[in-house]
Amino acid sequence: MTYQGVLTKMQTEIGNPIQYYLVFEDSFLNVNQLLNKEIEINFVGYQCLNCNKKKKIFRQGFCYDCFYSSPAVGDWIMRPELSTAHLGIADRDLDFEQKVQLQPHVVYLALSSEIKVGVTRKTQVPTRWIDQGATQAIAIVEVPNRYLAGITEVALKNHYADKTNWRKMLQDTTAVFDLVAEKVKVENLIPEEVREYFYAHKNDLYELNYPVLHYPAKIASLNLDKTPSFQGKLIGIKGQYLIFENGTVFNIRGSEGYIVTIAV
Repeated sequence: MTYQGVLTKMQTEIGNPIQYYLVFEDSFLNVNQLLNKEIEINFVGYQCLNCNKKKKIFRQGFCYDCFYSSPAVGDWIMRPELSTAHLGIADRDLDFEQKVQLQPHVVYLALSSEIKVGVTRKTQVPTRWIDQGATQAIAIVEVPNRYLAGITEVALKNHYADKTNWRKMLQDTTAVFDLVAEKVKVENLIPEEVREYFYAHKNDLYELNYPVLHYPAKIASLNLDKTPSFQGKLIGIKGQYLIFENGTVFNIRGSEGYIVTIAV
């Protein structure tokens, strides 16, 4: 059977293990059902996720023009401390930015390649952690806007990583840490204006289990621009990556906006 469509990040469903779905315009695919099977991925073309034009993807599924004009990819997305909607100041589109920035946000510690600090909208818990391939996660604070979450993350970056080492995450070489104990340590590290939001008596530790048959010893990343056709046996799914038997890994999120066919 062959599926065709524009790649967007896999949708997920919490479970043991987590369930993954590739959703296309006219069909969807439960990726877990492809484990231990040979699949073929072929690159067909591009389609910008914003303007839907068949233009080369620049970053994050957007063409060059949309990446530098759409409010959905403003600098405050990657750097929440730059958020200004709470001040009534627009970056690109105040109405859009108020809807996204002025809602509850969670700052968390997650265990993916090591302990990392991160920010997500409350509505994206635990999706954000799954997308990063975290095996455990714990919320530190819940604040009313993105700016407060951003300055909290900045304060904690001095003590924890803020990016996932995707190679370590995919090889499952993470050391063991006690996230509940780590959370206790951070109370005195967060900004004064955020302390009232600290989860002092809430230690809900999320544990996440991924559908991986076995982890590769060595990995190489599949780039559809350089390798437009690939075939291999799927042995795992973690974060937003497909893991193949020969050590090839394919970052679905990193290929958003690419039109592909997937033959099973």
